[in-house]
Amino acid sequence: MHLCFEIYVLLFISYSIFGWIIEVINEIITCHRFVNRGFLIGPYCPIYGCGGVLITIFLSKYYSHPITLFILAVVICSVLEYLASYLMEKLFNLRWWDYSNRKYNINGRICAETMLPFGLLGLVMIYLINPLLFKLYSLMSQPVLHKVSIIIIIVFTIDCLITLFTLISIKSDIKFYEKDNTAEIASRIKDFLFSKNRLYRRVLSAYPNIKLIIKENINKVISKEKYEQEKIRIDTEAKIAKLRLENEYKISKLRKKAEDRFKKIQKKHKN
Repeated sequence: MHLCFEIYVLLFISYSIFGWIIEVINEIITCHRFVNRGFLIGPYCPIYGCGGVLITIFLSKYYSHPITLFILAVVICSVLEYLASYLMEKLFNLRWWDYSNRKYNINGRICAETMLPFGLLGLVMIYLINPLLFKLYSLMSQPVLHKVSIIIIIVFTIDCLITLFTLISIKSDIKFYEKDNTAEIASRIKDFLFSKNRLYRRVLSAYPNIKLIIKENINKVISKEKYEQEKIRIDTEAKIAKLRLENEYKISKLRKKAEDRFKKIQKKHKN
């Protein structure tokens, strides 16, 4: 099947929805409750969609080499997850997931527990899911594919814009609370966000551990402030010590001059 732009759009949204389903099922199994995972309004996780498209573009040629396919799928998905975590943390001052407590993690952004399943998922995608999706997409005419892809792009863009506005608002709320140094900051932010509209609560319920990251960020700010204060104190003490030495030198110089003058006067009186 010829992979045109419209097909990639459908692949992206399909794998985004599959990813959302996987995340929801995992949450039900581990926490025994339904959680609308992902930070967007709709039932999709874009990171899975990006992974699906990247694997389809770059790894389809390794169809006859499953081991190579597995390894490269691990690499692509791990790099994608690491970059997503890093960029979102830099953009919104929040880390959306943290694997610091798991073995073989890299900066808490990726770990072996998630990397290996990515490889298996890559195999399932190339050998099972993609053929089924391509068969399904082939049933649509080109005009239908074009219209469906446009609708998907419009809906997804609107969702992203609304969510971006919400996250920017959350970021400003966090900056407001960073001025406070009390231990209640994390719970106060959680209460504050729950008191906001549904979109705020949607983000917080999907990522309940976000409060821990907020607390870590605040601690970093506090540590930075303490460092700056300590630096100012040390600089001030150094300047005072320098002035004291300079003054002592000047005083000793004046004292020596006075002693020399006094000796000259005594010498004159003796003569």
